[in-house]
This record gives sequence, structure tokens and C-alpha cells, in this order.
Amino acid sequence: MSTTSRAVADWMRRRELTTVFCGPGASGVFPGDVRRILALQEAVAVAMAGGYASVTGRPALVDLCAETPGALGAVQGAAAGRTPLILTAGPRLRAMLTMDALFTAAPRRPPVKWSCEPRPQDVPDALEWAYHLALAPPRGPVCLALPGPDTIAADAVPPLRPMAAAAAPDPIALGLLAERLDRAHSPVLVVGADVDASGGWAAAVELAERCALPVWEAPPASRVSFPQSHPHYRGALLPDAEPAARQLAGHDLVVVAGAPPPPLPDGAEAVLLTCDPADAPFGHVICGDVRQALAALAELTKVREEPLPGAWPAPSPAPPGRRPMSPVTALAALAEGAPPETIWVSESPSIRPAFHDQIRIDRPGSFLCAADGGPGHGLPAAVGAQLGRPYRPVVAVIGDGSLHHAVTALWSAAAYRVPVTVVVLTDREHAMMRWFRHLDGPGLDVDVRAVAKGYGLAACHVESGRALTAAVRIATASDLPMLIEVPVSGP
Repeated sequence: MSTTSRAVADWMRRRELTTVFCGPGASGVFPGDVRRILALQEAVAVAMAGGYASVTGRPALVDLCAETPGALGAVQGAAAGRTPLILTAGPRLRAMLTMDALFTAAPRRPPVKWSCEPRPQDVPDALEWAYHLALAPPRGPVCLALPGPDTIAADAVPPLRPMAAAAAPDPIALGLLAERLDRAHSPVLVVGADVDASGGWAAAVELAERCALPVWEAPPASRVSFPQSHPHYRGALLPDAEPAARQLAGHDLVVVAGAPPPPLPDGAEAVLLTCDPADAPFGHVICGDVRQALAALAELTKVREEPLPGAWPAPSPAPPGRRPMSPVTALAALAEGAPPETIWVSESPSIRPAFHDQIRIDRPGSFLCAADGGPGHGLPAAVGAQLGRPYRPVVAVIGDGSLHHAVTALWSAAAYRVPVTVVVLTDREHAMMRWFRHLDGPGLDVDVRAVAKGYGLAACHVESGRALTAAVRIATASDLPMLIEVPVSGP
């Protein structure tokens, strides 16, 4: 007879899932000979796993504390970002993760797609089922309450089950949409995070070029889904209804791929391409794999020979010589210093437009941020992304207010020698919270470098764009984590 721990280990190796992210007081059901990445707080463990799953496209394993509910918000964020996670937790926490009443009075999905408390002999089957459900569209977290590590389980090892998770969209519906695109006076494409998550960059570019479509990014996008230096790219829609509708003014057909529908101007109609049947209440919906839908439309539509209006403007010039430097100057210096293959992770909400103005994302899988805007996601997600893609540099751009929501992720980065580059833009204001809530009181007068060094990271302080460019080049070439503190002020 085997034990639960041995059964879990056997399944992990056969699935080639040999990394597990652990919160403090984790169940211990995962064996010691797999890679265990410990976090000092449960939400940090979930966010690290989320970054890992986002860049690998495979479910990440998270072993949580049996009773503590500290990870609930992070799990809800993973659900909003459609991030495939396999959570193991105690029965009480599993029950909390399946109760949507804890999160909202309005009807909506619980944070996990599925949960189970299997018998010891059913553990491998439950893990295999969890693996497929986490990947099935729409992707998301699932949860298991596993027996103790030394519980006796059966020796039988069930076979791995191959499954093609992507569902093909209805070809008839796509044919009718292609005809509408051909007839439309001024169609436009709006892309969301599911385009990048489904591997749909090339298909989106092909459709936009074939049909002469201007392309907007849906707000708030947790990924970038279209090359931002492409002449068809127009930027991101604003998060408020009236300004977003004005940005789409003049278009009669809005094709929305992998995102909720934006506010529409008068006279416009929208068609949604989505992997999630829950989007059906939004009107005209074609449900299925987003990449397949875009690729089919590119084949079915006619070539539209029309000139496009002016492209998205070039990056704004950075104000020279000011100290502290402006955020625009800092971001321009980062764009100059980071390698082209960099994965960017952003959590500095007050300068998000400036980030995308200066740092143009032109490769798939190269940008991550929190889907629900929740604080504390960026830093641990960057650590997880670097673990998942060790051959690509990862640069996290974090505000000093956001940093302190998940600062213990610095310990994990140092403890496991994860060579992530953390750039902290310090204005000592917690600008976003003050903007939202008009908070009074003292600012964030915290020595960020001392905090980083206390956790075991190398840290430096730069005050000019030239110095920041040089520091980023050094950090992204290093095999150790590094924090760069950058004082900024003003817009």
C-alpha cells in the first residue's frame, strides 16, 4: 500500500508538475523531493503561483494552510484573471472558497470552479480531474481537501487522461459575423486578456490587417494582447463609460475578443468572441476558443483596401533634468535598459497610462498585472513568472504603496535565488489610495532599500534616467534578485 504523499508525488512527476507554492502552515501532503517555494503569507503564495501559471500556461500547485482564510482575496483575483491553479486546503478553507456569499450579495461564481474532498484511494483520480478542470475554458482555480500525508492509499496508479480543452466556436456563427464585417462601414476590434492567454496574437494581427481594423485594448487588461507598436494599435480604452464610448465613436460594428463588451457609442453594435458561456447575457456572443475564432474570421473575411487613420502616437518625450525624476522619465529609462524579451509585471496603478505610453509590449506573454486591480499581486506574480520562465528576464514595476501589500515576496525571491528585477517607484504618497479615498495622514516614509536588504536582496538607489538604465541592464543580466529604488514626483 502507498500513502497520500507518495500518490501525490507520483502524479506530479507523471504530469511534470514538480513545483508547488506553499503558504505557512501548509498541509505537508506534497513530498520534500519536489521544488517547494515557500511564501510567508498565503496570498503571496497564490499570487506567485498565478504568475507562474500565467507564463507557463499550465496549472500551478498551491498548498495552503488548513484553516487560515488569508488567501481568499488572492484566489478571487486568480479567478478574475482566469488563472489555472490547483489549490490544496483543509475542509474549512475549501468550504469558504465555494461560498460566493462571502464575497458579494449579488449572484456570481464562487472563486473556485470545482472542489472535492476525495477518499485516500481516489487522490490520483481527483488530482487528474482537477488538472483538466483548471485548464478547461474558462480557466480558473480548483480546490482539493486531501487526506493527511501519511494516510494509507491504494497502490493502483490510474492512467493520465489526454484532453483537448479548447472548444471550437460555431462555424456558422463565424461565417455570419464575417459577412457582417465585410458589410460594415467602419468596424473595429477590441482585444482583451484572453487573446494573449489563448495564444491568439498572430490571429488578431492577421484579422486586423486583412480587414483594416483599428485595434483597442479593453480596460482593465491583465495582459497585452496586440503588439503596441503595430500601426493598427490605438491604445487602451478608458475605464469610464462615456470616455470609452467617445473613443469608439464613428464605428458601427465592434468585435470584442476575449473581454467584456465596452460601452458603445450610439448606432454601434457589438459581437463578443469569448470562451466563457457566462458572457451570454451581454448580447450577441460566439462562445469558443478565442484564438480559433480570430483565425477563422481572418480566413473568412474579404481583404479591405482602406487606409487607416493616424497610428497610436510615439512615446511622449521624457522631461529632462528634474529631480526627483518624473514617472515618464523613469519609464523611458526602463524601456531603454531592459532587454527586448523582458516580461513586464506592473503594479503602479496611478501611472498605468504612462507605463504603456513608454514601454511598448510587442511580444506575446510579455505583460502581467492583476485582473481585478487588487493590491499585492504584482511583486509575488513577478517572482512566480521568473520561476516559470527562467530564460526570460522579468522586471516588476511596483509603486511603493503597492509594494507593502506583499512585501514578504522579497524573502521568497532571496531565499530561492530568483533573479527577478524589482523597480520600486517611490513617491512616499500611496498615490492611488489618496486619489480614491482622499486619505489624510503621514506619507509612506519607509526605507525601501533597507527593507529589501533585510530580506536578503541586493538593492540600490538611483536618481537619474541614465543611472536607472544602467542599473536595469545590470540587474536583468544578473542571476540574483535585485531591487532598484527610484524616487519620482509629479505626472
